[in-house]
Amino acid sequence: MNEQPVLVAREGQLAGHRWTIDTDEFIIGRGGDCQIVLPERQVSRHHVKITYENDRYILHDLGSKNGTHLNGKVFEGSTQLQDGDEISIALAVKLVFVGTDATIPLTFDPPKMEGGLVIDDGQRAVFISGKELDPPLSLAQFRLLELLHNAQGAVISRDEIVEVVWPGTDGLGVSEQAIDALVRRLRDRLAELDEYNYIVTVRGHGFRLDNEPH
Repeated sequence: MNEQPVLVAREGQLAGHRWTIDTDEFIIGRGGDCQIVLPERQVSRHHVKITYENDRYILHDLGSKNGTHLNGKVFEGSTQLQDGDEISIALAVKLVFVGTDATIPLTFDPPKMEGGLVIDDGQRAVFISGKELDPPLSLAQFRLLELLHNAQGAVISRDEIVEVVWPGTDGLGVSEQAIDALVRRLRDRLAELDEYNYIVTVRGHGFRLDNEPH
């Protein structure tokens, strides 16, 4: 191996840490014999490994108990790594693979982390207390949640909801009942992970997201 790629931790306590992939077999896990030791309960002793084969870097999931995500999707087996790939270890630690020809990024925009509910706009994913909502929300449900989340507790009117969730309709064909039904379905989906009522109805005004620690 001539030039060597690195892994960069994107968030959490290890954010900003970087490790050079300097062996032909580079193991990530909770075990003390790993090249990257992640002392998280959710992480398997040997969670994933990266091997160098035929001038390529290959990611292998090692049958991890709590799984591996690659670019937001559940990953099993083996695949060639590409520059910029994001490896999520048991949803506990996110590592970005920076290839040999790439410039190492100095900073990342951290995901929104206030409160127990976190959304990943790019992957259209929702996490509550570190657990991902699966299956993902529908597009309409995610648009509504993203709108409320970005308002950071401010009240969102029904007109604003129609404009964002059903763009280009000017509200035609979107009834009050349709908005209420969407809010109800979104509440039901969030309750799959946490029975706390995140979406608060403000009578006569609209809705707001209560994402305070509870």
